[in-house]
Amino acid sequence: MSFREIAVTIRAVNRASSEFSRIQTDAEALSVRVKSLGAALAGLGAAGTVIGYMANQFGILNDEQAKVFNSAMMVVTAMGMFMRTGMGLAVAQKVYAAACWIATTAQNALNISYGTFLALTGVGIAVIVAAAAAMWSFANSMNAATSSVQGFNEAAAEVPSRTRSIQRAGESELYRQGVE
Repeated sequence: MSFREIAVTIRAVNRASSEFSRIQTDAEALSVRVKSLGAALAGLGAAGTVIGYMANQFGILNDEQAKVFNSAMMVVTAMGMFMRTGMGLAVAQKVYAAACWIATTAQNALNISYGTFLALTGVGIAVIVAAAAAMWSFANSMNAATSSVQGFNEAAAEVPSRTRSIQRAGESELYRQGVE
């Protein structure tokens, strides 16, 4: 392995290490946020259960309503507790990774559509420029042909008809009549 190859490998490892460190920092920050959200949900669920029990004691909710409300609050508490566990963090990180993948895919699709738009716009402009160049070339050719025919007609008008080997239709009759 040459010194240059070693240097390139070291640079690649150094750059990758900083990216891996950044990813680790992001993952740790996400886990702290998920744990905080889980604690808040668990506290909200526990407080809701107490409120439901108190509302039943004071007659605001009947037994059936209190049972349904307390069950819902216990589900919220269980979700909060689950989010504080390692498995809950793993699920949250997978959901976050899926959301990032979707966002990346959408951004790539937008980039591709923008690139396609630019390419097609460029091709469209190129076609218009090519058509204009072809029309200009055709117009120049027609102007040159018209100028050539006018020059021929002027030169033919100056030469007497007797000396020309090519005569126009009707000139031979004029010649016989003595008109030049």
